[in-house]
This record gives sequence, C-alpha cells and structure tokens, in this order.
Amino acid sequence: MLIYYGHPFSSYTWKVLIALYEKGVEFDYRVIGPDAPQHGKELKAHWPVGQFPLLVHDGVPYFESSIIIEYLDHLVPEPRLIPADFDAALKVRFFDRIFDNHVMNQMQQVVNDALRGPENHLPIIVDKAKAALETIYGWLDKELAGGGWATPYGFTLADCAAAPSLFYADWVHEIDGKYENLRAYRARLLAHPTVSRCVEDARPYRPYFPLGAPDRD
Repeated sequence: MLIYYGHPFSSYTWKVLIALYEKGVEFDYRVIGPDAPQHGKELKAHWPVGQFPLLVHDGVPYFESSIIIEYLDHLVPEPRLIPADFDAALKVRFFDRIFDNHVMNQMQQVVNDALRGPENHLPIIVDKAKAALETIYGWLDKELAGGGWATPYGFTLADCAAAPSLFYADWVHEIDGKYENLRAYRARLLAHPTVSRCVEDARPYRPYFPLGAPDRD
C-alpha cells in the first residue's frame, strides 16, 4: 500500500493526487493538519524538511511532486503521464516546469505576502509576481491555441501541474478575458473528473485562503 502525505487544499498535493486518481492507485491518504499531528511527525521522520506532498512505498520516501509522478509512471505504467518517446517526454517535462516555476511559484509569492499580514506587506513582491503571471498568461494563451491538453500527448504530467497552478493563480491574478485559449484550457481542466474531485474535496477549506476565495469555481 502506498502512503501519501498532503493536504486537500495544497496545490502541490493536488498535482500528485490527480496522477494517483488517473492511475486508479489505492493509497493511504494521511492528511497533514492539527486533527492528525502524528502525520506531521511521520512526514518529518521521512523528510526532515517537512514539506509535502510525500509518497512512501515499501518504506522508501519519494518527495517533490514531479519526481513522485515519475515514480508512479514506473510503478503503474498505464495510463502514461510521461511519454516514452524522448522528444515527447521532454515537451511534457518542459510544460511541467513552466506551470510549477512560472505559474504556481509566482502565485505563491502573492499568497505568502498575504500570510505575512498587512504590517509586513511588500508591494514590490506582489506587483512583480502579478506582472510575471500576466507575462506567462500571454505566452500560454498562444501555446494553447490548438485546444486540448497542454501537449499533443494526451493528459500528462504537464496537465497535473497545470490544474492546481491555474486554479489558484486565477484567484490571485484573474486571467483576463482576452486570453480566451488559456481560460478555456483552465475550464477543461476543472471539468476533468480527476481534477474536479480535487476541487470538490478542497471546497471546505476555502475560508482559509488568505486573500479570500472568489465566488466562482
């Protein structure tokens, strides 16, 4: 049995959950939080940094979301989330990095600023992060002009990364209506069963979003 540590409202937890649901893998979901302090202790015993998500299989821990999904592809090859073909795999990994580094991490900069509280608000960081999001929105809108998923290779690692990053980024810096392709892609993601499951499971935690969850999605 796989053991998975994470939280239903965590974007990177979603990323791996989507992969687990796509593959239909059974796992023991150990939610990190005050209701189960032992889970946090177990997590740190495997990974002293204490970050999640974390997957444990046969006593071996795997951390970092992209690595976990790559391991899942090795463990349960179908459906493949990283193509076997080198060029195809490279494109999928490229988009995975785009969504993590240029969407998810920029979104997190704004969230972190809100968590610091108004007395420690740093407008320069928020403005820079939102400008970066606006830039990547424009780039992604052009790249996604063909419709479908992030790459031509079906639902992949790239889409696992895109779903939570675009879900929360749109809350932080709304995707303008002029980016029709990107908005349509986000809508397709949220309608996808494995993504929709994560959205619904996280719904009870929306009041904790420091910027206030919008009345949509």
